[in-house]
Amino acid sequence: MSNFYVGSEVGKLRTVLLHRPQLSLKHLTPSNCESLLFDDVLRIEQAGKEHDAFQKVLTDNGIEVLLLTKMLAETLSYANAKSWILDRQINNYRYGETLAREVRSYLMSMDDLTLARHLTGGLTAAELRSSCNSMTLDMMGETDFIIEPIPNHMFTRDTSCWIYGGVSMNPMAKNARKRETVHLRAIYKFHPMFKNAEYFTYMGDEDISYDNATVEGGDVLVLGRGNVLIGMSERTTPQGVEQLSRSLLKTGQAKKIIALQLPKARSCMHLDTVFTQMDIDCFTYYPDIMRTDTDCWELTLGNNEEIDASRVKDGFTNAIARALDVPELRMIPTGGDVFEAEREQWNDANNVLTIEPGVVVTYERNVNTIRNMEEAGIKVLTIPGEELGRGRGGARCMSCPIIRDDI
Repeated sequence: MSNFYVGSEVGKLRTVLLHRPQLSLKHLTPSNCESLLFDDVLRIEQAGKEHDAFQKVLTDNGIEVLLLTKMLAETLSYANAKSWILDRQINNYRYGETLAREVRSYLMSMDDLTLARHLTGGLTAAELRSSCNSMTLDMMGETDFIIEPIPNHMFTRDTSCWIYGGVSMNPMAKNARKRETVHLRAIYKFHPMFKNAEYFTYMGDEDISYDNATVEGGDVLVLGRGNVLIGMSERTTPQGVEQLSRSLLKTGQAKKIIALQLPKARSCMHLDTVFTQMDIDCFTYYPDIMRTDTDCWELTLGNNEEIDASRVKDGFTNAIARALDVPELRMIPTGGDVFEAEREQWNDANNVLTIEPGVVVTYERNVNTIRNMEEAGIKVLTIPGEELGRGRGGARCMSCPIIRDDI
């Protein structure tokens, strides 16, 4: 197999994919942010500076950082890749025949980096500067989007996730994010770094409707030692978990999947907003949601390659401890009183990126939770998050590990 391999949540992190947002944030306004899945508009320059600080913490710790816009532009430099990407985003059903032809022609005239920026950041009718004879275009205002911006691309964790020796290119739950998967599929299919590498593709790399089987990477924790933990949240369905689990188990890349039922709430959008791993036996968690009676199943491969799902009787923490072969888990709660804890969870206190056992990256604003972590012996590296945090995602959400050691 290739060296693209993620063996755990806490082993030494080697290579990670990030996305520094720019144009997509410029196109984010109070009137459209809700439909683009943001709670607020961000200060663009400040968000960029904070993202640069995040990158610097990683590179200072010897981690190779790949940037999505650059990877996408390099992918677009191949004619077959460019056609493949545009075929999946610009078609007659979306725009009508006349406008589709016009949009495609305009995009084809761009250099690769500009095209990558517009595919992720959006394109307005005014920017198209077209007077083609299209009824669709006639009915659009100047600031209407020909191509919708994808500000959530910043959260590279969700769109694709590497699990042991393979990748899942995730069928996203929300329309505002579905095009992200096209970009990641293209990078893994055509970019020279990945094109000839050998790795498993678990799900998502087909032009089909996955219907109710949606998965997002924020719900997937690679526990290590052949185990995977998946949360069934606002965005990841039981059908999606079954589909991904079957593939993981059939390829032999995983031996057991632990599935957790989570509330379908915005504050608990993904498992990693309420529960992440900081060391082999140590987790940060939000007690209001991660309760001992949380429903939990263990999935293994049964006869005829069917999924055996058995309900866990003694609680999810015991199931995880068994999987990790540790006596019990050290559970570090969100810090502060009931008000501080709720506020810090909303600001991603539990959404930490572990870069090696016992060393995590998190937003500096979550002071009470950081204190709890440090008292538990965790080394905390902080980054500013006054603007980035408004997107409702922390260091783990904003990173897609591509190479990470086992435990």
